[in-house]
Amino acid sequence: MKDKLKAAVVQDSSIPFDAEKTARKACRLIEEAASNGAELVVFPEAFLGTYPKGLTFDSPVGKRHPEGRRDYLKYYDGAVEIDGAEIDDIVSTARENNIFVVMGIIEKGGSTLYCTVVFIDPESGVVGKRRKLMPTGSERLVWGFGDGSTLDVVESDLGAIGAVICWENYMPSLRAAMYGQGVEIYCAPTADDRDTWVSTMQHIAMEGRCFVLSSCQFLKRGDFEEDYRCTLSDNPEEVLMRGGSMVVGPLGEIISGPVYNENTIIYADIDRDTLVKSKLDFDPVGHYSRPDVLSVHVDKEEKKAVHY
Repeated sequence: MKDKLKAAVVQDSSIPFDAEKTARKACRLIEEAASNGAELVVFPEAFLGTYPKGLTFDSPVGKRHPEGRRDYLKYYDGAVEIDGAEIDDIVSTARENNIFVVMGIIEKGGSTLYCTVVFIDPESGVVGKRRKLMPTGSERLVWGFGDGSTLDVVESDLGAIGAVICWENYMPSLRAAMYGQGVEIYCAPTADDRDTWVSTMQHIAMEGRCFVLSSCQFLKRGDFEEDYRCTLSDNPEEVLMRGGSMVVGPLGEIISGPVYNENTIIYADIDRDTLVKSKLDFDPVGHYSRPDVLSVHVDKEEKKAVHY
């Protein structure tokens, strides 16, 4: 296992509703990160498959309209399968460039869509996925709920890599589930570009004594097609997500970023010795825990609607 590595965090936009073109763009970004010496690259939430910012799917409480169903069909058609061609292309690019990829995708699971993070090892290909447990607000209309069966930290040559998606980071028990598995590189793909996100990432890094890599899109209204029925703006220059991608060290120190209002890739050097040093005075699941008083139970069984 490597003691030191260089990590990259992508801040860029999808090509909305076009998974094939977005996959090609992702491959170019992976190649760029690798050419700059990165051994790990993290992409934003829903990068491959689209984050439908400002789209209502015409679904007020108690009513659904035909236009919204057409929007959902378009959204579904732009999503991907784990064993699909788009992921295969990214796997090949990761292998050719010897770089580990963590990417937010919209995953097809039957006729349900899931906000998922996929883990791609340069040698082994897809080695894990994490489905978002709790979509936020109106995301719950178009995304299914993940279960504990994907709540795993991935062991790799770079260390223990985990992912917690967007506002899942405000769920203390879920964070504890990551810490309990020894997460060292805590990836936080997000659509939250608020100023308050910075302190959240710093808190998690200090609480978990881990490196936190947060990736958010820089997305304008003009990145969508002209007929995209966005409720937020029709101005193509309107910024829908301003980024804020960053890397934080285990003592809460900001190593890189946050960067706003531009497409970029940020980089950070990760020294795994820092992880041990940081736990001199705090280990949330070790010497600073009280399992005799407080503990978290994680149900990792896959949940199915029908059992045969």
